[in-house]
Amino acid sequence: MVFSSTVSVKGVMGNKRVHMGTFTNTAVTTGGNLDTELVVCEAVFLQPGASVAADQCSVNETLPFNGRAVTIVTTAGVDGFWIAWGT
Repeated sequence: MVFSSTVSVKGVMGNKRVHMGTFTNTAVTTGGNLDTELVVCEAVFLQPGASVAADQCSVNETLPFNGRAVTIVTTAGVDGFWIAWGT
């Protein structure tokens, strides 16, 4: 298994679309493409699922990003939650 992401909630806040979900790594993967299903992603928040993570997860794109697949970088094996908004 490799990096994967899912969208579990889709909503609207004001005039922005807001999507939330989870991401999963294997013991050796360190991130991948987070499919937000947004046309333009203006912001992404990442939260490791464990109470303690060795390093903070980060977005490896310049925002706003024109495209639905946003690259994220994590410590190997870290799973977590994400929230993104845009259009």
